[in-house]
Amino acid sequence: METTNAQSNLMKGMVRVLSLTGISRPVQNSKDIAEKESDFSVNLRWRRFKANAFRVVLIGTVTLAVMMLLILLYEIIRQGAGWLNWNFITSFPSRFPAKAGIWSAIWGSLWVITFTAIFSIPVGVGAAVYLEEYAKRSRLGNLIEINISNLAGVPSIIYGLLGLVVFVRAMALGRSVTSGALTMSLLILPVIIVASREALRGVPNTIREAAYALGATRWQAISAHVVPAALPGILTGIILSLSRAIGETAPLILVGAVAYVAFVPEGPSSAFTVLPIQIFDWSSRPQESFHELAAAGILVLLIFLLTMNAAAIFIRDRYQRRLKW
Repeated sequence: METTNAQSNLMKGMVRVLSLTGISRPVQNSKDIAEKESDFSVNLRWRRFKANAFRVVLIGTVTLAVMMLLILLYEIIRQGAGWLNWNFITSFPSRFPAKAGIWSAIWGSLWVITFTAIFSIPVGVGAAVYLEEYAKRSRLGNLIEINISNLAGVPSIIYGLLGLVVFVRAMALGRSVTSGALTMSLLILPVIIVASREALRGVPNTIREAAYALGATRWQAISAHVVPAALPGILTGIILSLSRAIGETAPLILVGAVAYVAFVPEGPSSAFTVLPIQIFDWSSRPQESFHELAAAGILVLLIFLLTMNAAAIFIRDRYQRRLKW
């Protein structure tokens, strides 16, 4: 009798546990089993259909984007390849298409991008190191981080207006290479800071702790171990941000880059033009020959950008091979 009561209580306890944990009752017969298998099969087919449909949409979207890019490249090459020669590279702009070239635009772009790198890289990397390694977590720090992230998405024309007001007029730098470089530095600084911080954040804490365990100071650990380990990501972010700067037009138009410059800039205070502005000037003219010159200029600019991006990939891969963690 006691054994029967114990078994009954055990069964009641198991039923109560199953009900509390949400486990359904055992299937009573083969009909219930068949219904559940049918429902599962229908749901599985529907999930597979949705997954396949989503995959088709993604493949179609990517294919359409690649096709549009290839069509644009084909049109640019078709129009500009015939003008792309050494005379076009080494000639100055002219009102005669046969005599026009991009020599001054190439040198202007080199001047601007060089000074942009000089102004932006130390400030951007230094700010990233401070925010990631030294700054304490606080409301002010969070506010600074949010503002830096937001500045990375501000339209470039806003930076052009800021450069016109601050550098050209307030600081009396005039419409010069320095004004253009400082404006472009403001444009890419948030990108450099964000990319450098992500690279520093990716370095394992064990490297810092090992340096501290050997008696290194914080600065010694950062300068000798953390920054070299994060260098591939930092350099990649820097080169990609400079690639963005070399293709910008709107900020430089506002700070005074002119379309017709028949000389090479001689210093930071010289007037200048850059490749995007020269391309914009040619494409805005009604003659078909200038449109073909603009296509040739686009090809030269693409070569610059592809070279810089290839350099970023090469540097990243080369330094990553040296990392042993």
